[in-house]
Order: sequence, then structure tokens, then C-alpha cells
Amino acid sequence: MTAEVAAVCMSDSKGVKKKDVGEGYLQAGQGLLEDAHGGDWHRMLSLLAMESIESMRDKGLDVGPGDFAENITTRGIELVSLPIGTRLQLGEALVEVTQIGKECHNRCAIYYQAGDCVMPREGIFARVLESGAVKRGDPVRILPSKK
Repeated sequence: MTAEVAAVCMSDSKGVKKKDVGEGYLQAGQGLLEDAHGGDWHRMLSLLAMESIESMRDKGLDVGPGDFAENITTRGIELVSLPIGTRLQLGEALVEVTQIGKECHNRCAIYYQAGDCVMPREGIFARVLESGAVKRGDPVRILPSKK
């Protein structure tokens, strides 16, 4: 199975679930245009594997892409195993992994519903190096490391 983009999600404000809009534009130095989490910082783009979402479904939750506030939901790639510095081609854009997981200072609604949340352990963050369009169904490619 080839790794692919399963969803492109955005929200107008922070602290809320994102909506799968199917496509978007990743702007170098900013992240997903029109998303509240964009900006010039190391976590301008968040990614979570569909397989992680499905593990929460197995616990009885009715969740899907965007419910963990991720921008890009992938399928067929183990994101959490990628080392920091890994470069990924997402559609036309080039991104670089900057952080694996995150610390949750406040428990989210998902945590209270299930007693668990996968984003802190299995979500990753990236910065956008080269701008480009990304849409559902686009391949996700791991690029050779830069020497």
C-alpha cells in the first residue's frame, strides 16, 4: 500500500476540532493557509495517521479526521517512527518533521470521552519548506535525507 493523504483539515480558531476540507495549500514558512494553527514556528503543520484514529475507534469513540486537531491525516505510513528532520513530499509541498508528539497541558474532550488521546503520543509536527497544493488521495513520500 502506498502512503497517502487521507484528509486535509482546518479550523478558524485554536482549541477546536478541525473540519476535513479535502484540499488546501501549504505555504512555506506558514503552514496550511487559512488554518488557525499556521504561523512561523516549528509546529506550523500537524499530522496524524488514520491508523491512530482507528485505534481510538476501536475503543468505542466516534472519531474521524480532524477530531484530534490535526491538519493532515495520512494512511499507510507510521508517522511516529519518523526521525526529526525527515522530509516528506505531501502533494506538491515539501515538509520537514520537527517534533514527535506533544505535551498536553489541558486534557481535551477526546481524553475525557475515552480516557486517552493519541495526538500527544502519535501525532507529529512539521514545518513547510516548499509551498504547494495538497489534497485527499495525494501520495506521501519519504525523501532521502539531505547531506
